[in-house]
Amino acid sequence: MQLAGLEVLVIGGGVAGLAAAAALRQRGASVLVLEQAAGLLEVGAGLQISPNGARVVRALGQGGALAAHAQRNDSVILRAAGSGAQVLRLDLPQTGPGFHLIHRADLISVLKGACDGVEMRFVAHVARVAPDRARPSVTLEGGEVLSADLVIGADGLHSVLRPSLQGGQPSQPFFTGQVAWRALIPCTPAESAQAQVFMGPGRHLVSYPLRGGTLRNIVAVEERKAWAQEGWNHPDDPKNLRHAFADFGGPVPDWLAQVYKLWLWGLFRHEVAAHWYRGQAAILGDAAHPTLPFMAQGANMALEDAYVLARELARAGTLAAGLAAYQADRRDRVIRVVKAANRNARNYHLRTPLAQIAHLALRISGKVMPDAPLRQFAWMYDHDVTEA
Repeated sequence: MQLAGLEVLVIGGGVAGLAAAAALRQRGASVLVLEQAAGLLEVGAGLQISPNGARVVRALGQGGALAAHAQRNDSVILRAAGSGAQVLRLDLPQTGPGFHLIHRADLISVLKGACDGVEMRFVAHVARVAPDRARPSVTLEGGEVLSADLVIGADGLHSVLRPSLQGGQPSQPFFTGQVAWRALIPCTPAESAQAQVFMGPGRHLVSYPLRGGTLRNIVAVEERKAWAQEGWNHPDDPKNLRHAFADFGGPVPDWLAQVYKLWLWGLFRHEVAAHWYRGQAAILGDAAHPTLPFMAQGANMALEDAYVLARELARAGTLAAGLAAYQADRRDRVIRVVKAANRNARNYHLRTPLAQIAHLALRISGKVMPDAPLRQFAWMYDHDVTEA
């Protein structure tokens, strides 16, 4: 199907929305992005872009920008929480698309560079979507109605579009019994570009440098019964974080002493949407498949979704056929990624005596088969949606 002249409305100007806009525009579509914020704001913290996501950024013509804005991750180090001692070091490939550490705002800037010709409208709050019309429409708060040939919902966890594609049945997320804090602290360019994971009983902490080593990203996860609100922009007292991780050793106490501003959010598990499209409307990214952060694949899955959506629409004879092919290509893969993330949460939080047994097994495997973890997830990282 020729996408030249196809009019598309994209709801959301985050990673998923900008990637979709860029991929569709690259194939000739006329794209308008509706973003509720006043601009593409510098919000969020660190993201990890693995090779499967980096391939999409390259295909959008932004490989150089990614290299300029991100640090290429050289290793992942698993550590015991109490002592900080290394359990396993996984050296990452330094050729090919690679693994990258990047601030979310910088990834937004990279993707915006691929959006030449894309129109953007800010402070555009979408109230409802009508997907079943010959030209689906979007109604903004205030009553203005916009229509297009295709509407894309890239509007995240609380998508306005998703419920209307599921027959009106809202998703029923449930609290996982885990909360996460995120914070940024100063760092030094001398710090190695590596991701460190400190594993403790019922808790773990992940940290890596950003922006050439000038910032350090911290994400700390704790199991607890007390419910916390979903969404990643709820402020919390740094004393709560320091108390929860008071028995962690190595560099962690010094890092946490530098935290003066942080955010807390509850981790909820959502079902992958049963229906990703209806009429001439579709969803992607977190709107279709929110995932827990334990495989660092949220942004990568959004990038893959965006490219496949545009690719299948261009291949198909009709919009309906293209949207059907998009869901068929993506849904099983995303379910597999979501399940892998769910398993990783348990692996990081083992308690005595299982933790000691598991750590010993990791140390032995690291000496005997140092590349085993990468090979285990080759199905994830080696996947290339940009291949002809």
